[in-house]
Amino acid sequence: RNRTISFPKDHIFAPSSDLMYGKNHVTFVEPMGFGETNEGKSRPGFFRGVATVVTKLFNIVQPTNAYFGQKDAVQCVLIRRIVEDLDMDVNVKIMDTVRESDGLAMSSRNAYLTQEEREKAPVVYQSLCAAREVYDARFARGMDEVEADDLREVVESVLETEPMIKNVQY
Repeated sequence: RNRTISFPKDHIFAPSSDLMYGKNHVTFVEPMGFGETNEGKSRPGFFRGVATVVTKLFNIVQPTNAYFGQKDAVQCVLIRRIVEDLDMDVNVKIMDTVRESDGLAMSSRNAYLTQEEREKAPVVYQSLCAAREVYDARFARGMDEVEADDLREVVESVLETEPMIKNVQY
């Protein structure tokens, strides 16, 4: 589902790295358990960085609401955990993933893709759609549950059609 969300903007806060961390920065937010997830194992220190920068931004800006795309599911869980654990007065809203016309999730990380990688990247969304079709079909036939391994096999079978994809990290 493609959807562009527009909010009125009175101000944009885009701090520099120096403003956020300064030369003597030594304090970080260290979320427990997130490093043991598949994503955490393949991106060491990533969730500490997310937890720290989001906590700093929430403390500086003190928003009423904060909006995050659900494509980063583990990050969404982490941010909700931070808000609850640290008693922050912020309503975290998880929004549908906004996608490009070919299905690729919009992300600042897309800028790091080569032209060829960008052209091939929609296969990831295609694999997820194929898994959703299997999931929906099984429930439509009255099945009470669907095995995660069955869905993983569907995703992997679609991804295997793209030679550029060598392995799935998480």
